[in-house]
Amino acid sequence: MTHHVRVVYCTQCAWMLRAAWVAQEMLTTFQAELMGGGATLEPGTGGIFEVYADDELVWSRTADGGFPDIVALKRRVRDRIAPGRALGHADRAADRAARDGGEAAG
Repeated sequence: MTHHVRVVYCTQCAWMLRAAWVAQEMLTTFQAELMGGGATLEPGTGGIFEVYADDELVWSRTADGGFPDIVALKRRVRDRIAPGRALGHADRAADRAARDGGEAAG
């Protein structure tokens, strides 16, 4: 199945470079899944920064409270376009953070 990632960014805020970097990270991480679909940048206004995977919103600067950590964003995109796929270091980092957080709370 062909998948697509779209990054909508605010031109008034000059977030194009950030959006391009996010798209590059998605293309690098999900090469096979995005073949034939790709990743696109979409200019917007009003402080928007949103990431969509197959037209499903996976990150919103407004709703999620800022810009995404790239590892967290990759996990959200993965969960939409390649569920069950291992992300290697990204998964290990998340597991480590969950462990550390759990130990600190205990």
